[in-house]
Amino acid sequence: MDIIKTSIEKPVAVTVAVILVVMFGLIGLNKLPVQLTPDVETPKITVNTTWPGATPYEIEKEIIEKQEEALKGLQGLTELESANFNSYGEISLSFELDTDLDAALLRVSNKMNEVSNYPGNSNQPVIEAAGASSSPVIWMMLKTKPENKHHINEFKTFFEENVRQHLERVKGVGSLFVFGGTENELHITLDAEKMARHNITINQVIGSVRKANTTISAGVLGIAKKNYRIRTVSQFQSPTEALDVVIFDDGTKRVYLHDVARVANGFKKEDVAVEQNGSQVIVVGVRKEQGANVLAMTEQLESKVTQLNEGLLAKNNLYIDWVYDQRPYINTAIDLVKQNVLVGSILAICVLLVFLRSIRSTITTAIAIPISAIGTFIFLWIMGRNLNVVSLAGISFAVGMLVDNSIVVLENIDRHRKMGKSAMTAAHEGASEVWGAVLASTATTVAVFLPVIFMQEEAGQLFRDIAIAITFSIILSLFVSISVIPSLFHLFYRNQKSPRQEAKKSKFGAFFVAKLMGLSDLCLKTNLSRLSVVILFTSFSIALTWLLMPPAEYLPQGNRNLILNILIPPPGYSVDKMKEIGAYIYQEVDPYLKEDGKDGIPQIKDLFYVASDRMTLFGGLSAHETRAKEMMPLFNRIMN
Repeated sequence: MDIIKTSIEKPVAVTVAVILVVMFGLIGLNKLPVQLTPDVETPKITVNTTWPGATPYEIEKEIIEKQEEALKGLQGLTELESANFNSYGEISLSFELDTDLDAALLRVSNKMNEVSNYPGNSNQPVIEAAGASSSPVIWMMLKTKPENKHHINEFKTFFEENVRQHLERVKGVGSLFVFGGTENELHITLDAEKMARHNITINQVIGSVRKANTTISAGVLGIAKKNYRIRTVSQFQSPTEALDVVIFDDGTKRVYLHDVARVANGFKKEDVAVEQNGSQVIVVGVRKEQGANVLAMTEQLESKVTQLNEGLLAKNNLYIDWVYDQRPYINTAIDLVKQNVLVGSILAICVLLVFLRSIRSTITTAIAIPISAIGTFIFLWIMGRNLNVVSLAGISFAVGMLVDNSIVVLENIDRHRKMGKSAMTAAHEGASEVWGAVLASTATTVAVFLPVIFMQEEAGQLFRDIAIAITFSIILSLFVSISVIPSLFHLFYRNQKSPRQEAKKSKFGAFFVAKLMGLSDLCLKTNLSRLSVVILFTSFSIALTWLLMPPAEYLPQGNRNLILNILIPPPGYSVDKMKEIGAYIYQEVDPYLKEDGKDGIPQIKDLFYVASDRMTLFGGLSAHETRAKEMMPLFNRIMN
């Protein structure tokens, strides 16, 4: 089948094909998740287990070692790491890059079901798809309104039971990082004198209360036509119910809990310190799922937070303060790359117009840019990639290359046209004559970038978007050059007669060509001159490259409006000491929260501080979104 001839004879079919490519390209663009950079993280799953009051040694021996024994044989597992803290243990599982995370989650869950004999008061393990070390993309703070008379720490249980599920159900949310506050619990205050009088020990009280606060199934009792399920319902519904628990009963004497203790609702001991601008809060960080659309997730989550602030939280005199998200940074970065793509396209068209000196020829050639660029989104969508600065940069790089094939084909068609041939004959013969050379040129470019698509390492994940963008845009430009260009040329020139004519030569062109050929003759005059030119230009290129070589780094540094500062205090610090550190940080930063430009530091809009056994950090946001980096000298001085 002669594609070129068919395209010329059936322009409607070509038009339909172009419309389909553009339409599906726009659909793919709309479906692509939007992120700042490609996902280059190793698939990770974390298993978190809490055991209140336990030391790291106890957690390791009683919980973590059992879990590790069950998990170490997982399919595709490449690395297993564990960390133990006071009351908390964590296992991080890293898998091979091509692992299906959903299937891995199922296998981890099945393996965790094999672990038994957990300590009595430990909580069930929590399995999360997002790596525990992945940074939250959104920061929020739960605060009390001025009319609320309760301390913010008292609302941790309320958040966990009533608010968390609303946030976790938003599409794209991987997990929540919640710090601060204290959970509700029942406080039993023992009276030592009364215990001694009744000869009651603490272990007797603990055992009796635990047994009493349990619902037990006793089986099924069949009577006549019906079965009755028997169970004891003993879980406490109020503190006063606990007072009637029997501590001791020997048949003649019965001791109740109210005989030796007082009972009241209370809160667990505070074990973390979380502050924003000097005031205690509950911090909520949102980690994204791998491959999630950050912009869409942030919009939906912000809408959900607004609903909660106006409904559930408002009824309880609470509100969530939205502190930080990545939308401004992502939008700025992507808009910049979009602008570069647009400017590059315009410059390419201007260059075509200058050299071709024909509006119709320029339009014919330039049409390859939007068709090839938009069509590339189809392949990004099919291959499960996302829209980010790297994929857009790949399209930006390819813009200038997209018109190369079209220029070669159009120039040869125009040459045949000036030989006196009809528009159809010139289009067919001109394109047929060079399509092999165009194919070879395209193949050499594709051969460079195509292998990157199949790389599985971290570098392959990072540069895959560029490889896909350039590879498929160049392939599309090949098909445009041998189908759309001949068809358009025929449509534009079929009603025009073109007698045999010599090419027009401008005075400037003749002068430029004469000087260029004179320099070429000088360079090729003798063997010595040829060798000298090669050595001179090679040395000049190497020297210029060496002088202009920029510093090497893994990825270019951005200017995100967030500075995170990691602190590593000595182990064992109390909550009061952590709060003291937070108070010092706020005291040092407070002048910069109120004044812009003090000591050359831009005004700080928000300051938050998070401290616990496993993590201590503080972060700052600048009032000027593009000047966050200038806060680093201040934060370095404070940490030092």
